[in-house]
Formats: sequence, structure tokens, C-alpha cells
Amino acid sequence: MDGTVLVADDDRTIRTVLTQALTRAGCKVHATSSLTTLMRWVSEGKGDVVISDVVMPDGNGLEMLPKIAEDRPGLPVIVISAQNTIMTAIQATEADAYDYLPKPFDLPDLMKRTARALDQKQRAQPVPTEGTSERPEELPLVGRTPVMQALYRLVARVMNTDLSVMISGESGTGKSLISQAIHDFSDRRTLPFVTVTAAELRDLEGPARVMARVRGGTLLIDEIADIEDEVQARIVRMMDTPGDHVPRFMATSQTDLTEGMENGRIRQDLYYRLCGATIHVPSLRERVDDIPLLAEHFLTREERENGTKRWLSPEAVELVRRYSWPGNVRQLENAVRRLGLTSRADEISKTEVEMVLGSQPEAEPVLSGGEREKLSTSVERHLRRYFDLHGNILPPPGLYQRILREVEAPLIEIALDATGGNQAKCADLLGINRNTLRKKITDLDIQVTRRRKLM
Repeated sequence: MDGTVLVADDDRTIRTVLTQALTRAGCKVHATSSLTTLMRWVSEGKGDVVISDVVMPDGNGLEMLPKIAEDRPGLPVIVISAQNTIMTAIQATEADAYDYLPKPFDLPDLMKRTARALDQKQRAQPVPTEGTSERPEELPLVGRTPVMQALYRLVARVMNTDLSVMISGESGTGKSLISQAIHDFSDRRTLPFVTVTAAELRDLEGPARVMARVRGGTLLIDEIADIEDEVQARIVRMMDTPGDHVPRFMATSQTDLTEGMENGRIRQDLYYRLCGATIHVPSLRERVDDIPLLAEHFLTREERENGTKRWLSPEAVELVRRYSWPGNVRQLENAVRRLGLTSRADEISKTEVEMVLGSQPEAEPVLSGGEREKLSTSVERHLRRYFDLHGNILPPPGLYQRILREVEAPLIEIALDATGGNQAKCADLLGINRNTLRKKITDLDIQVTRRRKLM
């Protein structure tokens, strides 16, 4: 890499590690714990890329992005943050950040993104302020796992488009929250958000009444696969002739979308109209590491509402983490809030958690998100989702090699981590020749320097 990187973070360890890694990679580095200093460097014309934390002692890094874009159009800013919520991802996207990574981040991954930022100068636009309305301070969409961060980025990308959106996921995962977030942070936020069910559309005059209510805002059709075929046909006609004020159409479904279309629960013509973008909201079984974070979030909210400060003991946290939560986030929230209200002490014990879980629906405990699902099943699910995103248009040619590359890169990176970066051990673990491993490391642009996680 060649260029000057400005690093702003109030954590001295992170500043030191980033400075050392970027310097070894060939960059010049200026590091600071002050946004004021960072902005002075930017105004003086220093730096080719900025890496900045959000919460700093003298301000908020996200709030500085419009000023940076004004002073230095095209200067890429990579935002890193321990605030692992959808709010941060959306705000970073709205402020036209070049990239966003949640903490803890993977150092080699950040180095790759910095290298791309140095090579690709992105034009930044100031955030428009006209017509904005008051937004909620906090959304209960919390998670630092890769699957949730990917969801946040997808929501941020589709937010201000006019694409229709199909949101799938199990009951209690937060599908309605995702749809509300897309509306509340979009350009349509000042217009109505209307949720409709089959009952409101069975009447011949139902679609006209619904369109009169939504007035160009967002129309959410709840559980589309549960709506009878005749009403689905009426929705198709409603989408084809929306009138003068065209709303944004969204729909939710607990049914797998492709399976629903194949078994006739979702009309094919309606499916293709609604699948401008497809968002899958993962179950808690797919993001086990977020469970303690969510529990802490719900207890903090309970403290704000009722003034009762509670926390889970380490043993209680592990028990909560190991339960499979068939009712997903909704079930977890109700259980944690009950614990917050009924706990005899400030620290919630494992016994109290066992008593609450004893009244919950029976389900097998889990250790991690994918242990009960075969790898082939998981791969098939992701591939189907990839094809779904393209609607009735085939993906670009070269799919086979792209998929192989997507699988090979993380496999080799994880194997390198497991063997402490020892290429001979890694090649033996993978069952390939060491020269083959070296070639793949080069072709896939995998960092082979000391591999570690930053907290």
C-alpha cells in the first residue's frame, strides 16, 4: 500500500496496532485521540484515507463526515465502531462513509479495505438536511455478528431506493422492525407507513382505501404467503396501477420465499413484483453470539423504564446463550424483561434463568448458530438467496469461480488462524501442497502477517 492514513481512536491499543500494521504495509500514518486534531489534518490537506472511531472524547466521528466531504471531496473515510446497532450502519451510509466495520474487527480485513480505499477514490456527497423529520433515538436491532452486520449494510443500501422489498424470517426475528427501520430512515419518512392484512384487501374497495391511506409512503403487506390467491391477484393489480402517489411496497413472510413460490403459496407474478430486494432476517440460532448482547440491551431498557438495574451472572449468561429460543428475539425479550422485574437481587442468577426457561416452549439447547444445520444445507440456502436477489434475471456469468473464491478465502483464512499462520501446518490441515497454498494466498489477496482480533 502507498499513501497516508489518518487514524482517530480514543483507544491507545488500537491506535498503536493500526499504526504498526499500516506502517509495515508501506503507509505513512498520523494517529490521534482527538477529532479536533483529525479535522485540522483534513483541512490542511493531509491524508489519503481516514480511519475513525465514532464515539470520541471531543465529539462524534459520524457527525464529522459531512464536514470532511465539504473540505475534502473524495477523501475515503472508514468508520469503526463498538456501537453494533443498525443505527450506526445506517448513519454511516447516510453520511457517505467509504466503509463501516463493527468492533471487534479483523485486522487483515481492515487492511484490505484500507488498501481498496487508497486505490479507489470515492466521491463523497454532503448529507441533505431539507425535509428531514425527527427520528427515533434507538432501534431494538442489535447485533455484532457478521450475519447481522451484513443485514445492516443491506438495509442501508436499499433504504433510499424505490425497490420493492421482501423480508423473510422466522416468527419473532424482527421482520416488522426491519421494515419500519427502512421507512423511518428513508426519504419517505414524513409519509405514512401502513401495514395491511388479507382482511383489508378482500373487499373490492379495499385496495383503493389502502392506497388512499398510504399516499405515496410505504405499504407493508404482512405475511404474504398466508394470503389467499384471489387477494394476491388483487395486490398484483394494485401494484400495477398504483395511481398518482406511488408507494413503496414491502412484504413479510415466515415461509421460505422460493419454496413458497414453488408450492403455490406465493403467486409467481406477485413474487417477482415484490422481490426487488430480498432481506432474510436471521434467527437467534444463526447468531448465538448476539444473545448476551441482546439480553444486556433489554435489561438496560428495563432500567431506563423502571429504574431497576439488573445484570446476568456469568453462569446465567451462558445458560441464556445455550438455549435455542424458538420464539427468537421476541421470546428472549419477554423472558429477560420478566427476569428484570422478578429477580430478588441485582445480579440475576442461573437458578432464576432456569425457572423462567422452565416455563418456555421446549427446545434443544444449542452451542452455536450452525451446529444443527449441515454445511450443504447452509450453502444451498445462501445460494438460493443470491439467486433470489436477481429476481427473474440470471446472475452475471462466471458464477462458479466467484462462488469457489467466496468459499476458498474464508476457509484458508480460518485455517491460517487455527495454525497460527504456519503455512506448512495449514497446507497439511487443508490437504493441499504448500506451493498450492502459497499461490492461493497470493491469488485471493490473503494477509499472511500476524493474525489477531482487536477487541
